[in-house]
Amino acid sequence: MLAQARGVYQSPEDFLQEVFAHRPPPAKVIWLTGEKKQKATEILGHKPDYLRVRYWADENRSAWILEEIGKTEPITVGLVIVEGKIKRLRVLAFRESRGDEVRHDFFTRQFDDVGLKENNRLDRHIDGITGATLSVRALTKLARLALYLDSLRQPQTAAPS
Repeated sequence: MLAQARGVYQSPEDFLQEVFAHRPPPAKVIWLTGEKKQKATEILGHKPDYLRVRYWADENRSAWILEEIGKTEPITVGLVIVEGKIKRLRVLAFRESRGDEVRHDFFTRQFDDVGLKENNRLDRHIDGITGATLSVRALTKLARLALYLDSLRQPQTAAPS
């Protein structure tokens, strides 16, 4: 008998309540047009299925709830970013029949304090999990996408003269 890995582990609403101490700010939106859409396509390896991405932010952090297909079904992930680094990555819902090991702390902790290099690659290697390759890939893409999108909302600092 095949074990089912599917599950909802935390609702997006509960995730946001936890991140923002029960006071989530209003949602904001980034529209994926032009270069933003091109970069998102490069990161995901396919065109995004959406034109806008909602996020929540206060003065210290941003929270993103994103989805990516593992093998055939979407995986919903919540990410918190502070100063261009991931502070938390949590699988909120997993719909595949296998590969749900990616939801456990032993795996998601690898993303703590990860940022982006100039080429929109993570600045640290993420170890895979045998039997969960597509799920690992999906979470890695979402981490890259959230970090990229977060960089768009950051005020641009002037280059030193």
